[in-house]
Amino acid sequence: MSVFSSRHARWWIIALVSLGTVLNYLARSTLSTVAPTLKQVFAMSTEQYSYVVMAFQAAYTVAQPLAGLVLDVLGSKIGIGLFAACWGLANMAHALATGWPSLALFRGLLGGAEASAMPGGLKVVAEWFPPRERSVATGWFNMGTSIGNMLAPPLVAFCILTWGWRSSFLITGAMSIVWAAAWFALYRKPEGAQAHAQADRADAMTWRGIVAERRFWSIALPRFLAEPAWQTFNFFIPLYLTSVWHLDLVHVAMWAWLPFVAADLGSVLGGYVAAWLIGGLGLSVINSRKVVVTLGALLMVGPASIGLVHSAQMAIALFCIGGFAHQMLSGALLTLAADVYPGHAVGRVAGLAGSSAWIGGFLFTALIGQSADRFGYDPLFAALAGLDWLGAGILWLMLRHR
Repeated sequence: MSVFSSRHARWWIIALVSLGTVLNYLARSTLSTVAPTLKQVFAMSTEQYSYVVMAFQAAYTVAQPLAGLVLDVLGSKIGIGLFAACWGLANMAHALATGWPSLALFRGLLGGAEASAMPGGLKVVAEWFPPRERSVATGWFNMGTSIGNMLAPPLVAFCILTWGWRSSFLITGAMSIVWAAAWFALYRKPEGAQAHAQADRADAMTWRGIVAERRFWSIALPRFLAEPAWQTFNFFIPLYLTSVWHLDLVHVAMWAWLPFVAADLGSVLGGYVAAWLIGGLGLSVINSRKVVVTLGALLMVGPASIGLVHSAQMAIALFCIGGFAHQMLSGALLTLAADVYPGHAVGRVAGLAGSSAWIGGFLFTALIGQSADRFGYDPLFAALAGLDWLGAGILWLMLRHR
């Protein structure tokens, strides 16, 4: 008998999805830890390394709506399992790289396959969870993004020191393939899924129909404005600490992981706050998401105030507030795709909204590259809060109660 045969099956399912999210982010974070070694091995300049990173970002951005379509057509079991196996193989292929061009090629393949993670997770949430519990489920699987980022440095460093840099890609990729096998073996459709699928077919939606709707842009625009914060925290906290506070790598390793612990707390707590707003205060599902997004946006005043602090420790504390705030509002924004669209369209909606988010992150990363050396990081961190405040305002104005 399947372990998922009990009445608590949906929580076992989301635990499995959460583990997959951890491995997804572990695979994508492997490169950042290996990067100093590869720059020496391949005689790779920082500019060439940026091309490798951009290959992942570009492929991820383009592939999200396509991945969502594949997931909607093939279903959660086959679609998620195939994508997980593909990103595992693509990550292992990094071990075959002989220079930055081949590394960029494999990085692009990884980005294309990993683009399925968020649409896939949200599709499972839409299939298995009632509206009141969706924010909680999304919070749990979304925290895997932070855990993967936290696990990568020690695991990858151990692999490099023990077996060489190629082993880090082989091992983290193989872990995802093992997870894909477990997914194929354990996942099943929830009871009543066939009836839901028949109802969905009567309400078929196209990409053109989705992007023509106000409700889609009420989700996509706030995600476009919110994503820069998360990508900035992921890619620039260590660089900020070394360039502004002159911390060495040992001290960066001691401090830089703390904002991601706070992010995990925000991801989970935001889900429970939304559930309490529905069950305890009687708010509608949509309004509960709006309130959580607004609370998270207000807390972004933390990183906006980094320019006022006088120590690296205080800066890290404000980054922790920012990580908590962002993942709180991010979980609510992610859940909205499952709240306002039928199950058969969730993959495509989440993919299209995810592309919008990654375009926002890509553009803000380019802005940091052009302005951080000239003007410093402080105005950029303040801008992140302003973007989230604007996104919360757009959400209230555009997304109407349904």
